[in-house]
Amino acid sequence: MEKPLYKRILLKLSGEALMGSRDYGIDSQVLSVFAEEIRSIRELGVEVGIVIGGGNIYRGVDQSTDGIDKVTGDHMGMLATVINALALQNALEKHNLFTRCQTAINMERIAEPFIRRRAIRHLEKGRIVIFAAGTGNPYFTTDTAAALRAVEIEADVILKGTRVDGIYDSDPEKNADAIRIPEISYLDVLKKDLRVMDLTAITLCKENKLPIIIFNMNTPGNLRRIVLGEAVGSKVYSPSS
Repeated sequence: MEKPLYKRILLKLSGEALMGSRDYGIDSQVLSVFAEEIRSIRELGVEVGIVIGGGNIYRGVDQSTDGIDKVTGDHMGMLATVINALALQNALEKHNLFTRCQTAINMERIAEPFIRRRAIRHLEKGRIVIFAAGTGNPYFTTDTAAALRAVEIEADVILKGTRVDGIYDSDPEKNADAIRIPEISYLDVLKKDLRVMDLTAITLCKENKLPIIIFNMNTPGNLRRIVLGEAVGSKVYSPSS
């Protein structure tokens, strides 16, 4: 059996990734593909925590143009992540995976409250734990929630699935001459303002020496290849670690 490089990971998915070719909402085919990718690493014995965004439904972190104030908008965004988490949970269970959904905002009728020790116990038992509702606080992104949860569950790495195959010196979707950066330090990410994750998330990862790998989640097999130690995507880390 192939031996994974990581025992426990935190997978960060954007809400937009669930749209597929749609302009809004959730594409069930994308959910099925993601569930199969996640199943492929569970088969290796990797413990999986997931944080998912809500941008496919409502982007509370952006400047609101609909008259909704920032705090209310952020709360709406948190609820959008719960919708996505439940959809992903359902897709994973259809692939015969055991899951738990935990939320930062109490809503016991549909999900467990986030309790660190309980989350770790679920992971140890082989259950996939989906962390929803961000940090439960306005003004914090789901990137920050991913960094926080990864530190709390003692994950070995954050794997951030995106639409591009790594970190570039400029937006590769807008600049055909953008140069991919295979490895980079936390400090250089901050100095060059590369927008890999927000400032709070990068700082939290830096302080805890938690590596981040940015990769294209839409390329079949990428997730499994990373877990097995292949050089996929771009890595953010501390050169001294």
